[in-house]
Amino acid sequence: MAEIKLERTGKVAVVTVHDPDKRNALTLDLSADLADAIAEAQHDTAIHAVVVTGTPPAFCAGASLTALGEAQEQGLRAIYEGFLAVSRCPLPTIAAVGGQAVGAGLNLALAADVRLANPKARFDARFLRLGIHPGGGMTWMLQRAVGPQQAAAMTLFNEVLDARAAHSAGLVHRVIEGDHATLLAAAIDFAAATAETPRELLISTKRTMRATRALAAHAEAVDAEVTPQLESLASPEFATRLATIQAQISAAQPH
Repeated sequence: MAEIKLERTGKVAVVTVHDPDKRNALTLDLSADLADAIAEAQHDTAIHAVVVTGTPPAFCAGASLTALGEAQEQGLRAIYEGFLAVSRCPLPTIAAVGGQAVGAGLNLALAADVRLANPKARFDARFLRLGIHPGGGMTWMLQRAVGPQQAAAMTLFNEVLDARAAHSAGLVHRVIEGDHATLLAAAIDFAAATAETPRELLISTKRTMRATRALAAHAEAVDAEVTPQLESLASPEFATRLATIQAQISAAQPH
């Protein structure tokens, strides 16, 4: 049965595209359910980070060709909605890529803040080979992830990157040796680093990072950061942590 699975491990939500017989290709229904799962995770105040993955053997083989063939603009935008929900998610996101990420599946991987992959991962734009213009903001996301030359190689010249090549290109943060279970465990462990950070601080910092990467000058970034930094300094969480640190310093000093 094709479905989107949402599971919670501590403060990490794991969202899985599950239709292995069709290599997790995104139908209209799966895209809508993926968007709903991301919304559910981000509205759960106990969740600090989201891991997105696909049931082996693929990560996501792209959009259903049947859905694409029948789509007009509204249908295309509906197909985009699943991975765009990941892109819009205010929480930190990780894509655990343990197989092919093709077309819209590449978009789904690109939509995450960080990508981890195992050796079975393949990153394949494929749009032009199918006679389809790229969509869903792929050209923008890919160029920002790997630069214009590598993006051109993948998009215009149909270059497919395996996990190692994707790591070298900056598309993948880390290659995890092992099977999908090992990859997913590593992604959850990586995401769990957010557990001790106040949730609102994670959200405000991610918001600022999105804003500052479009700025041209250091001084503009200083200005963009100062208000949320002052807000964090006034927070109860900071006061508690500061008091704890000061107590530890005092206890360590000779009397």
